[in-house]
Amino acid sequence: MRKLVPPVLLLAAGLLLAGCGTAPAARSSAHARLSAEQSSDIAIHALGLVGTPYRFGGNTPEGGFDCSGLIGYVYNSRAGVAPPRTVALLSGFGASVPEDELRTGDLVVFGGGRPTHAGIYVGEGRFVHAPSSGGTVRLDHLRSRYWAQQSASYRRP
Repeated sequence: MRKLVPPVLLLAAGLLLAGCGTAPAARSSAHARLSAEQSSDIAIHALGLVGTPYRFGGNTPEGGFDCSGLIGYVYNSRAGVAPPRTVALLSGFGASVPEDELRTGDLVVFGGGRPTHAGIYVGEGRFVHAPSSGGTVRLDHLRSRYWAQQSASYRRP
């Protein structure tokens, strides 16, 4: 004698299988999405570090910053997030964001296929970064003559 499977069990099995076939979200599971408040805190803190001396390998206000050290310090102190320490790894950190959807706290990564520099977007087309040896952390505009000519991508941790 043939047993019939109740329709409710078939529906439940179908839903389970459909859930297993769903692609995971395109985000790294190593960190949580930042709230709007955390993103704003990140931008404000980054602005407060403008004028701090540049130092290759630096990652504290007392010792100075390089670009990835600045990002790591700000994200860790304001959101408890530890971004990768190199610009190359920052280029894959979080999710890609189109330029017209940038919000404060997003990362700006320059250099196309081989990333060379990064900063923190603070709104109104501006970003904070630690640009070069002998300089200081500063605020620049994405549309300034120099930065507008650079290949840029945007990341949201």
